[in-house]
Amino acid sequence: MELVSELRTLFLGILFTLVLYIYSWRKNIKKKNMPPGPPPLPFLGTTLHVDNKEMPESLMQLSETYGPVFTIYLSNTPVVVLIGYDCVKEALLDNGDVFSMRGPSEIGDLLFKDYGVILTNGERWKQLRRFSLSNLRRFGMGTKSLEERVQEEARYLTEEIKKTRGNPFDPAHVLTSAVCNVLCSVVFGDRFDYQDVKFRTIYTLLKELTLLMSTSWGMFLNLFPNIVSRISGPHQTIFTNLEKLRDFISKSLENHKVTLDPNCPHGFLDSFLIKMEEEKNNPKTEFHFDNLSGTVIDLFFAGTETTSVTLQYGLLYLLKYPYVERKIHVEVDLVIGQDRCPSLEDQAQMPYTNAVIHEIQRFADITPMGLSHATVQNTTFRGYHIPKGTVIFPLLTSVLKDPKYFKNPQQFDPTNFLNVNGSFRKNDASVPFSLGTRSCIGESLARMILFLFLTNILQKFTLKPILTPDEINITPEPNRNMAVPRTYKMYVIPRRRKSS
Repeated sequence: MELVSELRTLFLGILFTLVLYIYSWRKNIKKKNMPPGPPPLPFLGTTLHVDNKEMPESLMQLSETYGPVFTIYLSNTPVVVLIGYDCVKEALLDNGDVFSMRGPSEIGDLLFKDYGVILTNGERWKQLRRFSLSNLRRFGMGTKSLEERVQEEARYLTEEIKKTRGNPFDPAHVLTSAVCNVLCSVVFGDRFDYQDVKFRTIYTLLKELTLLMSTSWGMFLNLFPNIVSRISGPHQTIFTNLEKLRDFISKSLENHKVTLDPNCPHGFLDSFLIKMEEEKNNPKTEFHFDNLSGTVIDLFFAGTETTSVTLQYGLLYLLKYPYVERKIHVEVDLVIGQDRCPSLEDQAQMPYTNAVIHEIQRFADITPMGLSHATVQNTTFRGYHIPKGTVIFPLLTSVLKDPKYFKNPQQFDPTNFLNVNGSFRKNDASVPFSLGTRSCIGESLARMILFLFLTNILQKFTLKPILTPDEINITPEPNRNMAVPRTYKMYVIPRRRKSS
């Protein structure tokens, strides 16, 4: 009986302590005057209120209760979520100096070890972003030289599609290969044959990484990186593939050292090598191999999968809505014809095609969560106190589908970017590359690829679905956080040259 009494006393003591802890913890949270949100639990945070497999949709639903600025908790870490264009713009543009930090990421630190340009902060981020932007421009970003590279790849892409000879095919592979090859040209100075062993290595490693990160294992790794990384499972291939990518970059670097002409660099890798040599005596230099490999991996990750997935969605929407494809065909025939390759100069004369591409990016919504930010200092935002270092989720899906700026946000509708006269109309809330100083460094390149690839394909082919348009499902794969397109097959019919 005495033992039972002692156990009961011990249990009541633990229970009392736990209740007191929860009470004090919640009282402390209320004192901070942070934005409202669902009630968190110690250690669990707001896990019970957020579906980790459909997080963007869960956060949108929470905004209906708590407004455009609210707080969730990932374990014991508060995260402020921003909803809608006005709110996100106010933070990332109007107060960009306060919200300019990249949010802390345990999975990012684990995988990339604080190297590269996307997930870093401070002087490292400033130097690498400035260098990357200037050299991407130098090698043609927005200029004729890179346009010629993209045009060349577009020709190879259409030749690959032509090889299908009217048979059904999944366009994902050939589109990803073509986009990846543009990045190879920018980084390494040359494109590869699609069957080249080196090219297949890069392509396979990147594809496997992307697929693994979208699986349940990848999601658990993202949520609990320090625990899950120590458990055996298919997610361990993520670490293996990253090491293989770093090894590939290291070997490429050695090869480029042999052929390097400091007066005529042939790609991003050569430019970085020159900068490394210039700063070899600077003990605080950011130009070393770890940052080179991190930045190159960032460029491929940020460019290859996002742009190729956008193209996959684009072709799927055209299969679903054949009248849109027919209108583009008319514009292509009128402005470009069949006798020359499309160029960027054509875009200004093709308002409908331009509107469709912008609507593809908006509706595809391929990075619905965006990338996290963090506050540089204590700040007051819309009447709420947000402490320095607080993680910020500017929810891009809430911007791209903001009913205040898009009349039919949940429908594919190119007229979102057309005025009553049929001219192209810019929409401020169309920000698939995010806003502010942390927006995607490859935006100009991605827009160039989308226009030139799609116009080349539609100049040469008519797209045909395997299913009827009504049967085509254009929603993303479920339980993948809205980011993964469904697989589909299609076939093409070569367009006949019109006699002059």
